[in-house]
Amino acid sequence: MSEQGRVINYGDAGVEALREEMRRDETIVYIGQGIGARGGNFRQTRGLWKEFGDHRLRDTGICELGATGVAIGAAMAGTRTVIDEVFLDFALEAITQIVQQAANISYMSNGKIKAPVVIRGAMGAVRNAGAHHSHTFYNWFANTPGLKVVLPSNPYDLKGLFKTALRDPGPVAVIEHKSLYNTKCVVPEEEYLIPFGDARIVREGTDLTIIAMSRMVDLASKAAAALDFEGISAEVIDPRTIVPLDRQKITASIKKTGRLVVIDESPSSCSFAAELLAIAAEDCFDELQVPPRRINSLPVPNPFSPVLENQMIPTVERIVAEIHSMMKSAKRKA
Repeated sequence: MSEQGRVINYGDAGVEALREEMRRDETIVYIGQGIGARGGNFRQTRGLWKEFGDHRLRDTGICELGATGVAIGAAMAGTRTVIDEVFLDFALEAITQIVQQAANISYMSNGKIKAPVVIRGAMGAVRNAGAHHSHTFYNWFANTPGLKVVLPSNPYDLKGLFKTALRDPGPVAVIEHKSLYNTKCVVPEEEYLIPFGDARIVREGTDLTIIAMSRMVDLASKAAAALDFEGISAEVIDPRTIVPLDRQKITASIKKTGRLVVIDESPSSCSFAAELLAIAAEDCFDELQVPPRRINSLPVPNPFSPVLENQMIPTVERIVAEIHSMMKSAKRKA
């Protein structure tokens, strides 16, 4: 990302990506709850309804199964559709449409039918919203062949990846984090696209590799900065997309540093962190100096209590403590 230029927030970056692509491609339509005149629960479509009207932004009732089915059917019929599940949690109401239909139709029709649909949703623990509105199960989508999965961690990446998703010939899940909507960074006014499968090295390091997704990238960066004061050089990598995954850049970093820590807001069992540890074992076993570690949320429903939720999800302090433990373990082994 550029060091100088126009600064906008995450929410505005998503709106800008949509506006540019909807002006460029008249086949793009947007479907979801409250995304019309109101501009969305997170202001993720503000101003678009006024410009494009009801025929391009269609407000729906609270029925994710029906709305997602309509969006996927419309995509099969020749439009390019965005279905906004608003809270990612409620994409589960429509999971059969996403997994059974959108992800499979191109293969099952021998390429004769495409489903260029973007499944958009906001995930994650924020403002103690409780167990129904705080899930981070992006790894479930990554387990679905035929579906690409995008996890933008900052406004620059959201705009560039969203625009790429809106031009993709198949279904793409663009999964945002609710806590990021007001975060800011430099986003160019000129057009740019970010290709899928191109991880970003957030900061370079030599002593260990930290891989983090979505909101956890910011926590990983803060932990790396704290460790730097102690003489521990951490390389931080943001995969940006987990399907496709930039396996080459990830394994090159692990081989360079010999240590791996993965920060993941999902619980550890069957998580994407587990997948990254498996990749490290398969591709970097001889270079690993100590067993890799994953730092996940605790395996409990998201508590409504602020104190309990803060204990459940990874924190900068917990990340630093885990890395201290790893580095001491490495010294004992040496």
